[in-house]
Amino acid sequence: MSTAASLFQPFALKTLKLPNRIVMAPMTRSFSPGGVPTEAVAEYYRKRAAAAVGLIVSEGTVVERPASSNDPNVPRFWGDDALAGWQNVINTVHGAGGVMAPQLWHVGAVRNRRTEWQPPAPWDSPSGYSSPGKKFTEPMTDETIADTIAAFARAAGAAKRLGFDTIELHGAHGYLIDQFFWEGTNLRDDRHGGSDLVQRGRFAADILKAVRAEVGPDYPIIIRLSQWKQQDYAVQMATSPHEMAAWLQPLADAGADIFHCSQRRFWEPEFEGSDLNFAGWAKKLTGRPTITVGSVGLSGEFIASMVGGESSKPASLDELLRRFDRGDFDLVAVGRALISDPDWAVKVRDGRTAELSDYSPAALAELV
Repeated sequence: MSTAASLFQPFALKTLKLPNRIVMAPMTRSFSPGGVPTEAVAEYYRKRAAAAVGLIVSEGTVVERPASSNDPNVPRFWGDDALAGWQNVINTVHGAGGVMAPQLWHVGAVRNRRTEWQPPAPWDSPSGYSSPGKKFTEPMTDETIADTIAAFARAAGAAKRLGFDTIELHGAHGYLIDQFFWEGTNLRDDRHGGSDLVQRGRFAADILKAVRAEVGPDYPIIIRLSQWKQQDYAVQMATSPHEMAAWLQPLADAGADIFHCSQRRFWEPEFEGSDLNFAGWAKKLTGRPTITVGSVGLSGEFIASMVGGESSKPASLDELLRRFDRGDFDLVAVGRALISDPDWAVKVRDGRTAELSDYSPAALAELV
């Protein structure tokens, strides 16, 4: 394995100051009873902060809408009890020298396969579809859209007041914001729908503008995006660099500072004729810093792990480093490897790769 020294150079953007380029990817853990993060949640993040992770992005934490969650043990980012829990989390992470963002989330019309729990109100969805052709709720009204946009802004303001260093909006993987992007689930004919990604991206842009107005010009905003959906792994909404630019540039103009570009496998090229991945193209097209993610440091990709129960072994970082050193992206998000091994970043930094741990889905059963 090549030296990973370049991943351990500082990064700075606006008020965000990171000691290195390693990001803990957001991963749903569902260990917050009633939506309230516990001391165990704080300790889980503290361990990674103390072990050289440059930026921790929390698991998805839902905004204040009745059906923003599909799991009662997913944390909330609203309500005095939940915000007190998050205050403890960020104080604990800062006490370990860490930097952290909450990932602000609304699941939209996505049921949880692991629980029969139902939200106390109808699901939110641009057109009532969970996936193309599968309708099970009614479209959001103008009023519910406005309330959802305001909920994201309130959550961002709360994050800043609590002392979080940045925030991330979850706009990927077939959840609510992504359902507006996707032509298969957004059939609206008003200002939040339309035939192209510019039109269908207005919901995300409106959220970004509202969040920017809430947190001010110097507070960094990350948005996580993906082409693939949990409902359809093969979806490619932007089929060319031109279409991708039309999708991403309005989001940058609306306030996105960093694009977190989710792929199942970071090494796969996004378009024919170039080996640039999603993060590489996003940076080239917008000039904004990007985060790459997708099976970093492991032999198997995460869908096979989460759905098929496959385990993975540590994998070479040589291809990741080649792309990083070429300047394709600025930050690298690591997911499952950090669930199994809180010390992953330290071991990579110190060249102790022989000590890296395998990943097993059994690790999801506990918070360590």
